[in-house]
Amino acid sequence: MSTAAARARLKDIIRDRSFGRGEITLVSGRKSDFYFNMKPTMLDPEGAALLAELFFEALRSEKIDFVGGLEMGAVPIAGAIAQLSWQKQQPMSAIFVRKAPKEHGAKLGLEGLAKTQSLKGKRVAILEDVTTTGGSAVKAVDAVRDAGGEVALVFTIVDREEGANETFKAAGLPFRSLYTATEFLKS
Repeated sequence: MSTAAARARLKDIIRDRSFGRGEITLVSGRKSDFYFNMKPTMLDPEGAALLAELFFEALRSEKIDFVGGLEMGAVPIAGAIAQLSWQKQQPMSAIFVRKAPKEHGAKLGLEGLAKTQSLKGKRVAILEDVTTTGGSAVKAVDAVRDAGGEVALVFTIVDREEGANETFKAAGLPFRSLYTATEFLKS
């Protein structure tokens, strides 16, 4: 399937499974009359495969070592990309940042690294399912940088177009999205 066909098909899946209208309160505290709950798309077999393919194709030339972001939204995407990247012989390992470090076990805030691994000197793509102001991604960026990783870019499925671009531009971070909210609101 071509990239254009994959993107069109994924947009249909998102529209059917993850996009809705109705008043909600966003993580940022803002009110909105539309929402994206990406879990039904990310956990659907076809949706997961298309997301992995489109993200992988967009990232393959970036020399990315790790993909990941803040739990929970980035976890399904990162896992799917990691698997596909192995199959395509251009491995990108998956990580994720906990919203709060575990209070038991290893008490980690950054998950996915083996005991012998480190992010020092590694290029990381921060992933999100839906981006509004960019606040959640900034938490993941900070955690990756604190661990010695180089954040190459922030990449989201849907940019709600409510300030994230400006947040990342001010932080000197490239920002990309597969879709914008406008693409769903106009169709």
